[in-house]
Amino acid sequence: MRALHTADERTSLIGWLDLQRSLVRPKCEGLSEADAHRQLLPTSPLTTVAGLVSHLRWVEYSWFTENLLGTPDTGQTPFTEGGHPDAEMFVDHRTLADLLDEYDAECARSNEILTGFTLDDVETLPPPRPSGQPASTRYILNHMLEETARHLGHLDILRELLDGRRG
Repeated sequence: MRALHTADERTSLIGWLDLQRSLVRPKCEGLSEADAHRQLLPTSPLTTVAGLVSHLRWVEYSWFTENLLGTPDTGQTPFTEGGHPDAEMFVDHRTLADLLDEYDAECARSNEILTGFTLDDVETLPPPRPSGQPASTRYILNHMLEETARHLGHLDILRELLDGRRG
């Protein structure tokens, strides 16, 4: 962590993202399968611990593998056109342990993909964003840092509601 205080921009962005990623598993430790899949928010029934871990895995895949690397959507990702907008969060049939393992593996793949790009490189597939503009690697890293940190906050809240564990 100390190295991030003086790191160059690329090392800093990846380091902070890796730190946020590394906090996902500890926030889930000790949860039963029932609690991992328990829906606590009546206005957002898909927001479960397991659903958030699955979402984090798929946004890693979407931004780094599909968008940055340019791997075409084969119709197997939950983001396939015509599917439910939150399809990646329908995971009642999946164990939390499997979801966490897949998330860790996807993060490792994302970092491997990043080795082939500079911060100024632009993704090869323009995603369907309202702006319609392609994004640089720098933008993707910043976005994923924000996305992961935001959902870590959601995991904190869900965990506290489930069993009182904080931090």
